[in-house]
Amino acid sequence: MRNRLPAALTAAGAAAVLLAALSAPGTAPAWAGVDHAPLAPSGLTIGDQTRPLNVEGRPAFGWLPRDVDPGEVQTAYQIKISDGRKTVWDSGKVTSSQESYVAGPDGLARGASYTWTVRTWDRAGKTSPWARPAAFDTGLADADWQANWIRRTTAEKDDYTYARKEFAVGRSPVVRARVYVAASQQYDLHVNGRLVDRGAAFSYPGEGYYKTVDVTRLLRPGGTAAVGALYHWYGPGQGRPSGEPGLLMRVVVDHADGTRQVVVTDGSWKVARAQWKATSYRNGDGRDYIEDIDGTAEPLGWDRPGFNDASWTAPQVVGAHPAGVFTHLQGQESGLAYETVHPVKVTKVAGGVVADFGKIIPAVPVVRFRDGVKDTAVTMTAGYLLAGDGTVSNSKHDNQTTDLTYRYTERAGDQTVRYYTYEGFRYLQINADVAADDISAIVQHTDVPSRARLHTSNSGVDAAYDLMQRSALYDSQEQFLDTPTREKGQFLGDSVDVSLATMSGWGERRLTRKAIREFIASQARYWPDGRLNAVYPNGDGKRDIPDYTEMFPGWVWEYYLQSGDAATLNDAYPVMTAVADYVRRYIDPSTGLVTKLAGGSGAYQYGIIDWPNRYGYDTDTVARTAVNILAVDVLNATARAAQTLGKDPSAFQRDAAGLSSAINNKLRRADGVYIDGLEADGSQSTHASQLANAFAVAYGLTSDAAVLDHVASLGLQMSPMTVHWLMTALATRPNAFVTRLTDPNSIGWAKILASGGTFTWESWEAPETGDSLSHGWGASPVIDVQQTLLGVTVTAPGAAQIRVRPPASGLTSASGTVPTQRGDVRVSWHKTGGRMTLSVDVPVNVKAEIDLPTTGQVEVKGDATYAGRRDGGTVYEAGSGRVTFSS
Repeated sequence: MRNRLPAALTAAGAAAVLLAALSAPGTAPAWAGVDHAPLAPSGLTIGDQTRPLNVEGRPAFGWLPRDVDPGEVQTAYQIKISDGRKTVWDSGKVTSSQESYVAGPDGLARGASYTWTVRTWDRAGKTSPWARPAAFDTGLADADWQANWIRRTTAEKDDYTYARKEFAVGRSPVVRARVYVAASQQYDLHVNGRLVDRGAAFSYPGEGYYKTVDVTRLLRPGGTAAVGALYHWYGPGQGRPSGEPGLLMRVVVDHADGTRQVVVTDGSWKVARAQWKATSYRNGDGRDYIEDIDGTAEPLGWDRPGFNDASWTAPQVVGAHPAGVFTHLQGQESGLAYETVHPVKVTKVAGGVVADFGKIIPAVPVVRFRDGVKDTAVTMTAGYLLAGDGTVSNSKHDNQTTDLTYRYTERAGDQTVRYYTYEGFRYLQINADVAADDISAIVQHTDVPSRARLHTSNSGVDAAYDLMQRSALYDSQEQFLDTPTREKGQFLGDSVDVSLATMSGWGERRLTRKAIREFIASQARYWPDGRLNAVYPNGDGKRDIPDYTEMFPGWVWEYYLQSGDAATLNDAYPVMTAVADYVRRYIDPSTGLVTKLAGGSGAYQYGIIDWPNRYGYDTDTVARTAVNILAVDVLNATARAAQTLGKDPSAFQRDAAGLSSAINNKLRRADGVYIDGLEADGSQSTHASQLANAFAVAYGLTSDAAVLDHVASLGLQMSPMTVHWLMTALATRPNAFVTRLTDPNSIGWAKILASGGTFTWESWEAPETGDSLSHGWGASPVIDVQQTLLGVTVTAPGAAQIRVRPPASGLTSASGTVPTQRGDVRVSWHKTGGRMTLSVDVPVNVKAEIDLPTTGQVEVKGDATYAGRRDGGTVYEAGSGRVTFSS
């Protein structure tokens, strides 16, 4: 494609562009007449997993097309599935640019292994080689298990139970072996002396999860195999329904001679109480128990063949799945990643040592005692802060009202204790003489496919970005959390915030999709009027927060924009329409405004607005501006979903326009600034919060300079819960945007860092108020930094189109990578002496709009098309490959 040049370019300038195009590195100029065939696709996934073992229903295929030519797109694809002997499905050539969530066939055999491959066609009709085959397994339906739920008979409220079984492995070589496992509520899976998997299913029993584990290499033909689990059930807590204890397992071993062995949980298994002592809750929210482990009671070798389990008992058999409360299981989509870390510093204190891990981590402590003395009691204390004497503080104020004590009773000799349930902490005090090399922790977080990168001319921006990115990751576990220490619950508002950061900062999709589906389930379980639970799953049943419900449709749309996953959008659409109907019912005909939106209680009644500090927001109002603007977003997001799914969006669009008009007519002062709402007598509130005005800008109700001036003039008067919308509102004011990130004298991220914080806080005032020092919701502006300062915004579902728009001010340089559904977008720009240079690497099958903050002459190196002038800048369009602009 030949560059179309703006009139401002001189003939000499045009010649420079041509020469630049001739030397564009790594690309073949379009005019050269060379059209290479695409390379073999890479990055093969199903449901965003590279090697899924429990695919249910129609597989959702994904890949990355590759091509050395600039401006290339995928015009068609072909997928083949093989069962190892023959092709069982062939899509044929399908004319489509779709490269994610491509639906495969119905009817694949359940519990079976397959491989698949794909090839693509480019715009010239040339075909790529077939991709290197990728493997997947299909999952099980409830009827396929033919296994029994078992458990130890006990009334303990904190139940740690071992379960084991030995069996003889057939003599023919093992070609495939899988363990299908589910437990309520946590498990460690062991095979032949090895820990092979860990899992958590904090869900209602009828919405349970299972995992499939490949153990082919662990089974020796003709030998004896030991398979077992340590499961943990500890009743209800925030983010954890009560359910009942139970373990379900199915082991399938396929041999080369065609024989199959199946071992399932049943009455022949053996169970025993594990070595955890009965203790009290750490707190009354998450309701984790203090861990007190008796090393003298550990059944060493319990997971190895030949262990003497004569003293163990037969389990209680609940029944063949589905049985009792365990009515349904689904394959677990998300997963956890684990990393062993060591302290950066160990200091001796009276009676022991203090290990500093350098930052707050969601982890379990691991400590080795090389010369244990039987019955010696050791106390350990984890914490966020040190006391004045250098010991670890375990005060309620410093540790989120959570007792972070650990206890251990030594046995004789060399031993290592690993605790079971993660907590958030930075420091670990051990009241024993332990060497630094013998102290570690196992950090866990949701498994993510990639990481965004950022480096700018402002080290404060980089530090704030790193803080937010890490906080979002560490706040994402088997579910999104508010904090990894106190509640550990999947709050809807927190999930929206953290998901924005994990999707943009880590390329995460699976945990967001899982959370969306769980909140969909909450409406079916509890809310026929269209609301959603404030926390789900959870141990305290039905409760809502109205404006959390309002956040759901916009979150679903953002997930669809980032991923292009139309199936999830389609599944969420009825829930979105129910939310829309919910807010519509509370529009007062006399004002046209949402008034006293039902829901919530106490401080959350009619809406939480902001939390925990509302910075003066007038909550005496009955028609609250924040609630009304969120209602506009409910209607707009639902309208976009309707249009995408081929449904009529007009009613939602009409109601959104009507509500927007009412807000602009009744909730603004004479100077155009938004007030907090209408009082019960119909009068306007006298308070004009930053939140009300930032929402109005962020959600597109206004671009009025007076409103933006008001927002910027207030500094930071929105909590970490809502700060994303402030940063979105400041997108056109990059200087103010940078100030908010980097001013250590104001509340915000820079003050967290200046105070020694290593995780975003629950409130900007947390050290003074005792609020959480590890709350992920303050991480949501990861996406705002990418959009405003690096300049990258996804503008079409699944990143089919992006916009790159460097800021006109605020920084002198920025470079980085943004992971998108179609591959990484790489951007580097810098300004020197009034000139800007911008380089963009666009993935294959992506269209980019490049908005340069200049109306002067532009030199282009690479393949791009001049598209005109807009908003005081110059716009180009580009396809895949590298393009460099100099102005």
